[in-house]
Amino acid sequence: MRQLKLLLAFGGATLALGYASLAFADTPASGAAPASPPPPPPAAPSYPSMGPTLSNNTNSASFDAGPLGKLTVNGDLSGMLLGQTNAGFDTWSGARNPGGIVDLTNAMVTVQKDDGPLQFVIQGGLYSFPSLGAGYIKSTQTPEATFGYLPVAYVKLVPNSTFSLEVGQLPTLIGAELPFTYENADIERGLLWNTEPLISRGVQANFSHGPWAASVSWNDGYYSGEYTTASGEVTYTFKNNDTLEFAGSGNFSTNFQCAATPAAPAPCATPFATPLALQQGQVYNLIYSHTQGPWTITPYIQFNNVPSSIVTPSGTIWGGAVIAKYSFNPEWSVAGRVEYESSSGAANLLYGPSSNAWSLTLTPTYQKGIFYARVEASYTAIGSGTPGLMLGALGDNANQFRGLLEAGIIF
Repeated sequence: MRQLKLLLAFGGATLALGYASLAFADTPASGAAPASPPPPPPAAPSYPSMGPTLSNNTNSASFDAGPLGKLTVNGDLSGMLLGQTNAGFDTWSGARNPGGIVDLTNAMVTVQKDDGPLQFVIQGGLYSFPSLGAGYIKSTQTPEATFGYLPVAYVKLVPNSTFSLEVGQLPTLIGAELPFTYENADIERGLLWNTEPLISRGVQANFSHGPWAASVSWNDGYYSGEYTTASGEVTYTFKNNDTLEFAGSGNFSTNFQCAATPAAPAPCATPFATPLALQQGQVYNLIYSHTQGPWTITPYIQFNNVPSSIVTPSGTIWGGAVIAKYSFNPEWSVAGRVEYESSSGAANLLYGPSSNAWSLTLTPTYQKGIFYARVEASYTAIGSGTPGLMLGALGDNANQFRGLLEAGIIF
């Protein structure tokens, strides 16, 4: 017992001396300046915006460009292996998609200046848009078919902390999913994404104050080349960092690239990237995002309206989706999406007039430093559609399974 008491007393004295020495070490000597706090960790590039599973590289390359100031160079290099049932067609070349596809999903480089009163973003390279229930166009052809080899390029004027003005080729304000695979929780974009604008050319003003943020834009909608569309969004951020967003976009003209009249018909010069019917109408979103611990849950609803015109009949689309993510640890997470979309009217806005479909997607994801890998399983089902306008070689299949593997680096 006496030995135990001596041992406890010795241990207590040792701890006391240890704490005293730490306290003495932390106390600056008389006349000495206190130790400076450690520098803050490096920040990730401000562009591109990222989804809840993958993160931008906080150590992206930067250099001093003289009068331009500090520039940051970042990007993504990734490839994909895709297997599918009831394969459709490459709508650009007309060739039938095979059951298995190997391709680059991104070979993108971004140069940006994100400080000072004059900023800019230039993003260029190869990219592809794997999306549910749609034919696949390879990354070597997608830029030519859609937004070119510089899909995003704009100048940003920032006179103060509450207001900015952007001019150029801009990401859309619409929807809860972004254009490129690495920006999103899932590899493939969903059914609702298929009916949204992705990139528009125009001018955009941004304003923020406290929990409120708003943007308004005048642009060419679905990349039509006709500057007749207004877009806007308003976002409120709650105290727990949840957000509620309303966004809308609408065309103020019904003469889309056509001078045709019943008496003097003329062909429409429609860009491949521009869905003629959707370009004529409006699209609206209501998006809520909730984050709590390892969970991020984003439910949203979407409405498209297409008015009747001399080139398209009228129609509407109602859709809803929930995108969710659960993080097991900083490296492993799993994302999922469930959605439903239904159209009405005579316009072919989905899988034929008055059609509907739903989908389910699951995407386990791993990211370690700049490297990431993810696998994905998805199922798309058409509840009602027009034979010849659905899935498969003959357009008469009502469902599609897909499995994907994507791996790459975010540098």
